[in-house]
Amino acid sequence: MNQACLRRAALAAAAVLIAVPYTATAQSVPPPPQTATNPPSPQSAADQRIQALRTQLHITDAQLPQWNAFAQAMRDNAASTDALFRQRASAAASMSALDNMKSYAQVARAYADNTEALATAFETLYGVLTDQQKQTIDTLFRQEASRTAAQQQTKR
Repeated sequence: MNQACLRRAALAAAAVLIAVPYTATAQSVPPPPQTATNPPSPQSAADQRIQALRTQLHITDAQLPQWNAFAQAMRDNAASTDALFRQRASAAASMSALDNMKSYAQVARAYADNTEALATAFETLYGVLTDQQKQTIDTLFRQEASRTAAQQQTKR
């Protein structure tokens, strides 16, 4: 598989990891109970996804440097995205349409940059996974892609 194909696969994988809810990426690890009035923070949700994936993948001590870089990218993305959404939400009531559009573009750029950083970290991690670990993560991503596609069909 050439470098461009690997890069595209890593980007798709990263997008799934950061975009899907915790329960979708961690089917075998049940989420902690949440109340409607006390949803998890973005950092907490990222940490839950990180822990669930680590458990499912059976990350070894030798893989920890790559895993830790990937996990930190997920945490950084959660913090960055949360900060941008909070900033946007606090200003939304007084934004002009132009300001709103520019704010949305800023969020979209940050999301793309964050996804690229996560894809790079994931590519490095994926390179050190065993064949069994790769099969596990590939299956999780395929299942999530199928679920997402089915949800999009029902929205139409």
